[in-house]
Amino acid sequence: MAKNPAGRPARAPRRTSGLSRDLIIRTAIGILDEGGESALTIRALTIRLSTGYGALYHHVADRNDLLTGATDEIITGVLSGTATDTDTDPRAALRALALGLFDAVEAHPWVGRELSREPWRPALLDFYEAVGRLLDALAVPEDALFDAAGTFMSFVLGAGAQSAANASHLAAATTDRDTFLGATAGRWSGLDPSKYPFVRATVTRLRAHDDREQFLAGVDIFLRGVAGDA
Repeated sequence: MAKNPAGRPARAPRRTSGLSRDLIIRTAIGILDEGGESALTIRALTIRLSTGYGALYHHVADRNDLLTGATDEIITGVLSGTATDTDTDPRAALRALALGLFDAVEAHPWVGRELSREPWRPALLDFYEAVGRLLDALAVPEDALFDAAGTFMSFVLGAGAQSAANASHLAAATTDRDTFLGATAGRWSGLDPSKYPFVRATVTRLRAHDDREQFLAGVDIFLRGVAGDA
């Protein structure tokens, strides 16, 4: 590291361009994507942004504020990328919203964990509002809307949280998904067929299934049921 004339380590040059909450949040997302929740610290941000603590705290309250802002930014991106107006096919829009959130958690596993920690954040309320409007447009009876919207949200968020947990498990186990599924299928194949006939029958599908396709199948099952399809 370079030293100044007094022999002390030279400080990194300070940012001269404007600092904003938007820039801070986008930078926090980058750190979270690279190293997960543990990598996001106020110090890491000051280094990445070449700024001081005081300048940073002018825009964000603390680390929790950063996590909330970063998560809201991802959810808002899902909403802005999905057409949910009155001219939209409600079934297609609900499917797109669900898949958008699932893909977002797949790309940013920390989002799934944050949604579990603090579920009813502002951006998720906007998501919930869009779901309610679309279910209403799908002609779901008014007295069933609350339960239908809650079930949809529970399935989507639960699947997202499970996806994040799976990603963390695989990373900690230093193994890939195919190896993990193959080992699980092997254990299931050895189960007592009289006690676990269904589990044993799913072994082949387990080995080859795609999480994203299975998630979409679940969304479609919900939509067929809530819309009263034959």
